[in-house]
Amino acid sequence: MATWKTRGLRGSAFESLINSTNEYYRTKGLALVQKIPTPIVPLKFDSERKLITEAYFEKDSTVDYIGVVQEIPICFDAKECQTDTFPLQNIHEHQFKFMSDFEAQGGVAFVLILFTERNDMYYMRFSELKKYVERVNEGHAKNFKYIELDDDYFLRSDGPALVHYLEGINKDIENR
Repeated sequence: MATWKTRGLRGSAFESLINSTNEYYRTKGLALVQKIPTPIVPLKFDSERKLITEAYFEKDSTVDYIGVVQEIPICFDAKECQTDTFPLQNIHEHQFKFMSDFEAQGGVAFVLILFTERNDMYYMRFSELKKYVERVNEGHAKNFKYIELDDDYFLRSDGPALVHYLEGINKDIENR
């Protein structure tokens, strides 16, 4: 049983940008994407601040977001990385399996990564993630480096679309 204390807010700023983008996409009729809450069981509660201060995960979650873009089912996870080396342990086995199964059913799965020190956002195709995971079996380190990433999949903000991942989806689909 995994427990957390104050680590629960990691990535919340990045997720807020994604949520804002999702709302913009929804209002423009471009996509309908929802944040999937992680099921938790509270252990300690700070009633004065109305916060859960300690909890455990009820069960393994799938991914952070799921939805549909112009009739295409999508799912993705959002991750932050403070350095130029992304540890693959940040993608849990059950998440990887879910994304693999999702793609096998004709959906598009990906990971959005914010490199916080560089303030760069990256759209990682599932096929690219799979390549990094598979090379671990060949004795490679359990990570990938920023310099290995495909320049075409770095995201830019586009007005209200602060994390403009539709651009990444378009390239992903075109290059399949």
